Amino acid sequence: MTTRHAPVLLAEILALLAPTPGGHWLDGTLGGGGHAEALLMRTAPDGRLLGIDRDPSALARAAERLAAYGDRLVLAEGNIADLGAVADANAWPLCNGILFDLGISSDQLDDPARGLSFQTDGPLDMRIGPDADTTAADWVNDAAEADLADIIWRYGEERASRRIARAIVAARPLRTTRALADVVARVVRPERGRRPLHPATRTFQALRIAVNDELAAVERAVPQAFGRLVAGGRLAVISFHSLEDRIIKRAFKAASTGCTCPPELPLCVCGGRPTVRLVTRHPVTPTDDECRMNPRARSAKLRVAERLAEVAA
Repeated sequence: MTTRHAPVLLAEILALLAPTPGGHWLDGTLGGGGHAEALLMRTAPDGRLLGIDRDPSALARAAERLAAYGDRLVLAEGNIADLGAVADANAWPLCNGILFDLGISSDQLDDPARGLSFQTDGPLDMRIGPDADTTAADWVNDAAEADLADIIWRYGEERASRRIARAIVAARPLRTTRALADVVARVVRPERGRRPLHPATRTFQALRIAVNDELAAVERAVPQAFGRLVAGGRLAVISFHSLEDRIIKRAFKAASTGCTCPPELPLCVCGGRPTVRLVTRHPVTPTDDECRMNPRARSAKLRVAERLAEVAA
């Protein structure tokens, strides 16, 4: 098995995670294994890495690609939402660095059987791993029109969500990606501009997020990751759309201030203390050269935070 996926922001990840020989590392979204391989190379001869992915086929590809690293690599099927439980099940100690790359890999996007893209026709599935309970077809064909519109608006930030939901309900049943994309394209005008989106792009994003419960997974994963770091250990998170980045930004801010007060309070009264420091004050984005070589990298944003030493009570 081979992978077509190119690791995004690889040089920046290595510079900001600053891996050194030895230690324990964790890649919570192993994907094609490109980031993991670079970390294993930088942490030789005895650094070890736990690679987690919810997609069994991604794990199989990574196992083949990274076989030369032997017992320095441990693979586990799981969701980043359950990061702590997966790490405990593998007796994994606190980490020197943790990475989440929240993007969908090229291997997944380019597989028609996944139904993640309208570029090729395939079933309306969109499940990233077997832990997902529903498919996109379930949402498209069974959800109430109002619920479908809400999902497309909330997760796709699509202004025409009600119009799209109405058209989908009228066209039921829909079984393939191309059929769904055609329905959306009939009621949404194509965007203009330097990089116009296909009319169905936001609807497909929304359905994929809903099927895989992606935003809830990120909300659960980031605090768990901070708790699995040694003092001085770093968490790096790559996101690909504004909804994910918003969650990460809030979680990083909360951990770096320690404040758990409601946002409407003008002053902090909770007495919380910071547990991390922000390594990146603003998100790191790909260079123009990387975007030219890998257009799917263009929306990537990287944020990094470092675990502080425990503060005496």
